[in-house]
Amino acid sequence: MRRPRGHLWYEHVETILCHALGQGGRCLNFRMDSMMSDSDLLEPSIDPKKKVIGYRNVVCENPAGGARTVVSVRDTPGFVIDEPTERGGTNKGPTPVESVMGGLCGCDAAITHQVAHIMKFKYGDVSYSCDAEIDVRGARGVKGVRPYFEKVTVKKIFRSNESAERIEKLKANVEQRCPVSNLIRDAGVDLHIEWVIEPM
Repeated sequence: MRRPRGHLWYEHVETILCHALGQGGRCLNFRMDSMMSDSDLLEPSIDPKKKVIGYRNVVCENPAGGARTVVSVRDTPGFVIDEPTERGGTNKGPTPVESVMGGLCGCDAAITHQVAHIMKFKYGDVSYSCDAEIDVRGARGVKGVRPYFEKVTVKKIFRSNESAERIEKLKANVEQRCPVSNLIRDAGVDLHIEWVIEPM
């Protein structure tokens, strides 16, 4: 079942807060739905009643009809999306699916930065590890099997000395605002995001 837009989606997100105590550590395991409410969300930084459409554009070239695609974005160097050699590619870049996984982590990082700036929240380096499960029958033409993710699991190592309450507020607002994670959830994917908190 798809979630209503504009609401937090806690059903599949489990949170682990780990606060180091000396050489050991203490991990608190709990679900976000037991901790957060809409009152924890920050006020929008834009008029919520006026729709504003943002425009994005990429230009892609697929040389000689192979698996490799060169993506150009704004005035950046761009990047290559490819397939491994065993699948007919040249192995010069991530696959399309791996690019989505990287985009998920990159989007989470960008929104974390945005929300932290609003909250005046201090944090250090963030590391991500993303794993996905896909039933490959879908991409091979088996009817009734979706060709995209069944499950995506993200482990986010987040370094901060802020309080657990402030961290939870940050997390709730990142989840509510992140375009890519919400896109994946709205597609019915079982998305788990685990925050592992370490001291700075």
